Amino acid sequence: MFYLSPQIKSDMRVLVVCATEEEVRSLKSEVLSQTPDSRLWAQDLKFLITGVGMTATAFALGRHLANSQYDLAINLGIAGSFDRSFALGDVVEITEDTFAELGAEDGDEFISIEKLGFGTNTYTSTAKLSGYYNNSSIKQATAITVNTVNGNDASIKKVTGRLTPQVESMEGAAFFYACREMNVPCLQIRAVSNYVEKRNRDNWKIGLAIKNLNTFALKFLKGL
Repeated sequence: MFYLSPQIKSDMRVLVVCATEEEVRSLKSEVLSQTPDSRLWAQDLKFLITGVGMTATAFALGRHLANSQYDLAINLGIAGSFDRSFALGDVVEITEDTFAELGAEDGDEFISIEKLGFGTNTYTSTAKLSGYYNNSSIKQATAITVNTVNGNDASIKKVTGRLTPQVESMEGAAFFYACREMNVPCLQIRAVSNYVEKRNRDNWKIGLAIKNLNTFALKFLKGL
């Protein structure tokens, strides 16, 4: 799905990428309700809702970027955290993201796609939050992108021992990959909705994470 914000002139072309509508609903509402003298009206700001998962993200973003150029792409979403120093609801900047499952098993050993000689499994942001937002206290984090969200003690121990990630999502590395291939500066911003552990939705703070993510994103976009 694709959305266009109201605008008067185009100073900077910005694409906001998200897996689900719910994760950016309040941000979209705020953007669309801005008055004509608002800073947001001076931006060519678009929203792209890709669907959940790395395949949907790579396809939707690649298709869109093939016909559109941007000065900056921002991936917004929620994430699970392995790192208990992050509080639920914390907003973090993802600087590095890895396709955790892309490779081969050799008994108990995992061989990454990179070690196999078939490509790259770790990607980095090509823009920095500090380059656009001077007063940010947002922490940085490394992430993994997975097809299966971790919720088993054995798998959690295995992936943390192999990659030492701080957070996980189902889209981040695919976003970085597509932006790199299309030479678009990119940032990934996520809010922690839960800790990575045996699945227990009663402990999740999805509403808080989405609220904090949208509040930060609005401030960030107004500052561009």
